[in-house]
Parts: sequence; structure tokens; C-alpha cells
Amino acid sequence: MNRDHPSYARYVQILKEELLPAMGCTEPIAIAFAAAKARAVLGRLPERLLVEVSGNIIKNVKSVVVPHTGGLRGIPAAAAAGVVAGDADAELEVLSRVTDSGIAAVAEYLKTAPIEVRHADTGHIFDIQVSAFAGENCAAVRIVDYHTNIVLIRRNGKILLEKEIAAAEEGLSDQSFLSVEGIVDFAGSVEPDDVRATLQRQIDYNMAIAEEGLKNSYGANIGKTLLRGHEDCLEYKMRAYAAAASDARMNGCELPVVINSGSGNQGITTSVPVVVYARETGKSEEELLRALVAANLVTTHLKTGIGRLSAYCGAVSAGCGAAAGIAWLQGGRFHKIAHVIVNAVAVTSGIVCDGAKASCAAKIASAVDAGLLALAMYRDGSQFYGGEGIVKKGVENTIANVGRLARFGMEQTDKEIISLMMEN
Repeated sequence: MNRDHPSYARYVQILKEELLPAMGCTEPIAIAFAAAKARAVLGRLPERLLVEVSGNIIKNVKSVVVPHTGGLRGIPAAAAAGVVAGDADAELEVLSRVTDSGIAAVAEYLKTAPIEVRHADTGHIFDIQVSAFAGENCAAVRIVDYHTNIVLIRRNGKILLEKEIAAAEEGLSDQSFLSVEGIVDFAGSVEPDDVRATLQRQIDYNMAIAEEGLKNSYGANIGKTLLRGHEDCLEYKMRAYAAAASDARMNGCELPVVINSGSGNQGITTSVPVVVYARETGKSEEELLRALVAANLVTTHLKTGIGRLSAYCGAVSAGCGAAAGIAWLQGGRFHKIAHVIVNAVAVTSGIVCDGAKASCAAKIASAVDAGLLALAMYRDGSQFYGGEGIVKKGVENTIANVGRLARFGMEQTDKEIISLMMEN
């Protein structure tokens, strides 16, 4: 596939759109972004806030630490941080410039300003609306479907911006053309300069937070637990570094990550094992870049059918992406990568997402482990066959089954998980 191929530029654009920097878990950051935008529209610090969110937002914000808040968790903390100290122009890095005085101001605001949180059952899995009030003035900002997609801005009843929600993903490239065969073709032919800046940022950011997670204590310390006594084992190292990055990210580390398909944990899981493998085995920069192209696009391809948020754990797809990247570094191409994806999803597709929190790191370790098992199975000539569970003959058919399972089959599971979490 050369640069003149109709799909070449589309692949490059998808990588640029999906591999974005973000500080902190992306759902609380999206709330902070909406809140910061609402304050900007209001023109002053709000006296009170109303935050209306879908169940999946509640699920993914409830237990995670919001960065630059002094360890605060939850929706009110995310909204307060956005209105008091957020920079709306920075989007998913909205809290990246918060100072110590800003942290103190957020804590004070939470004590004095009423913040009401409502469950908004709108039919949209991803839905955030922040309304900010000061005196007789009111401003509202609504985000739907993905983390920076503002579909409504209103001030004092006057609509300043409105987009059709049915067309909410218009700002992103169409990903329906993605296929494993096409991804492998593109990874092998892409000019490294066309993706280097995007992927080098992913390498730098995600490895930095992985190293931080192994250096200091965060959450349940899954990464450090895995690595202890296995410092010289490459398979443990890949799992431990990926888990450690999530340990840090879920538990208040203020280093940014590069996300994939809207999730920092997915970006970490997709990239960190591939980088560790490449460095430990002496691969070249170009080999690593091509492997990361394959890894990231496989993760994105799997997530396209699933959707941004689901009861289906996103680490599963990202673990498949990581395995695809490692397979590439081992010299594997379409046949090997296709088999590895099928083998991996057959093992871990039962992992549910019950929100962003410390245990995400353990799920990441399991997803990477499944990818490594899938690679070993291919090496030994073993595989799962069509008709066994959700596995269907052909990698694209299996990927389609995964999307159907996650998007439709687990819809009631998602509701029950949210219900359970709201009882706590």
C-alpha cells in the first residue's frame, strides 16, 4: 500500500485521531472539560452546578482519582476541578496546568458550592451535561458519544451551538473499512515519518507512567507485585509494565498518557508490552513503529464494533492489539496476527468492565497474558476453531461476533453492573 492508495491517508488520520494525550482517566476528564467549558460560557465562577450523566459515566468516574485534586474521587470532584482550575482549550489535558493554589481552591469550592449529580437515562451510553448557575445566569454544555464531542452549548436559554446527536461521530473518521489484512498491509508499507510523531509521543508518555508505577506505590500495586521475583522474565516484564502504568493512572498520578479509542488504559495496554518487547529483544526504531501501527489499529478495529463504553472490558481488545504488535516484531504477518487475535478473544472475552479503578491494572495483566498465550499457541500449532463459543471461522467474523456480544449481548449486564455500583 503506497501513499497514493485511497486508504493510506485514512489509516494515518485514524492514528492521529485515536492516539491523543490525556491526563487522568478519560471519563472524569471529560466531565472536567465540560465543566470548564460551561464556566467559560457563563463568564464567571458558577455558584452551583448540575451534572447529568449516563450510567456508564457514573461507572467510570465513581472510584477513580481525579488528577490535580489532592486525591479526590468522583463526579463532584471532576466537575469542581474543571470549573475552578480547568483550561477548556486543553480538552483532555484540561487539568494539566492546575497549580497547588488551584488544588486548594477546588477543595474550598466543594465545601461551599452545591453540586447536584443526576443519572440521565437518555439512551446514550456516553452522555454528560454540565449546567452552571450564577445569579440569574445559566450556561450548559453537553458531550455525547466521545470525550470531546460537544453537541450543545447554551447560555440563558439561547443555543450557541447544536449538533445532531445522531451525527455525533461526524468529527471522527469512518472506521468501518478497517480489516486485519488491510492493517497488516498498511503497517508494512507506511512511511515511518508519517506516523513517527504520533507514535513517539505514545512511547514516551506511556513508558514514563509505567516506570513511575513501578517506582512508587499506587493503588493495589499490581505491576510491582507481578515483577517481584521475575525481574529477568520478559513475559512478566511486559505484563508488569502495562499493569504498573494503570496502577499509577487510576490512582492519582499526574503524568499524561496517550489513549486509544477514548481510553488511557487501552492506550497503555496496546503499546507498553510492545515497547518492552522491542527494547528487550533489540528491535530497531522502524520495527517498533510498524509494530505499534499494527497494535493500535487492531485495538481500534476491535473497539469499532464494541463502542466507546461497554460492559465488555476494553483491556481485552487492547491485549489483542498488543499481541498483534508483538507478533509483528516476531516476524508474523496476516496469518499469524489473525490467529493470535482469535485465540486471545476466545480466552478473555468474559471480562466485564465494572468501572475505572485500581483493579483495572489486574485486568490489563490478564489481557496481556491472554495475548502471550495466544502467541504461544500459534508457535505450537494450536488454535481455537470456528463454532467453539463465540469463535467463528475467519478473523473478521470473530471480531464481528465480539462486537455483537459487547454492544448488544452485554447491554443488560451493563445496566446491572451500574445498578450494583450505585448501591455502594
